[in-house]
Amino acid sequence: MRNVTIENVTDLVIGSLGENGEITDRNRQILSALVRHLHDFCKEVNLQHHEFLGACDFLARAGHVCDDKRQEFILLGDILGVEVLVDMLTNRVGGAESESTILGPFYRENPPVLPKGASTVQKHFDDEESVYFEGHVRDADGSPISGVIIDVWEDAPNGLYENHDPDQPDYNLRGRFITDDNGHYAFRAVRPVPYPIPDNETAGELLRAMGHHPNRPGHMHFILSREGFRPLVSQVFDGSSAWLDDDSVFAVKQSLVAEFKPAGDDLDTDLHVEFDFTLKREAVAMAAE
Repeated sequence: MRNVTIENVTDLVIGSLGENGEITDRNRQILSALVRHLHDFCKEVNLQHHEFLGACDFLARAGHVCDDKRQEFILLGDILGVEVLVDMLTNRVGGAESESTILGPFYRENPPVLPKGASTVQKHFDDEESVYFEGHVRDADGSPISGVIIDVWEDAPNGLYENHDPDQPDYNLRGRFITDDNGHYAFRAVRPVPYPIPDNETAGELLRAMGHHPNRPGHMHFILSREGFRPLVSQVFDGSSAWLDDDSVFAVKQSLVAEFKPAGDDLDTDLHVEFDFTLKREAVAMAAE
């Protein structure tokens, strides 16, 4: 390695993998590709040393922003379209199953478990519109799936999630529901509104460097899980919301856009949304005979 050149440095680094310790085949595949693409990127843009140091400083500052309420690296991945790409690679749609989309940086584990039809609202806002969400969860054959655990969460009418707003109660607009014997779910919430993702700190720097805006359309987050089925992380978008065609994190899919209709007299909410999900069964390993 005494004669490192622009031409041979990539091969030298890849060739060093596993020289002084075991390496899995998957790690070798990932690291080899990472080195090749990083080196090709540096050559393509003729990266200068002050720019390399600036990138290191940027990543260090991003790390300092991370805490239990903000995961800056997920946010950066969202802005670059990386999370939505990885999600599509991980959850390829090959049939009737519902499409997934990004988890995002605002999910909280262990939301309160609520009965079917209950409200996630703990604090009201003057300009809120109440909404009744309901639908069915089925398998690819159209059969209802009971016992599906559904986590939901959204921003408040002020555009903030509760873990970013000290004036909202803990777990406001978050809840966990379970489908009944007919695969039916229902809950009450408020109409999600468009909001800007955090555009300060390193996320804001990246957005400004890209010349892009921080805005997201109104949406309700969902996670559906049940043993025997592939978990689904998704969002349901308000079909009349701004930014549907220009989402700052590129997560909108037409199949996830819903109509928020005026509620009928039988409901005690302003709006009514019906949205069904189809879950894909997990592949079962068959023992060789």
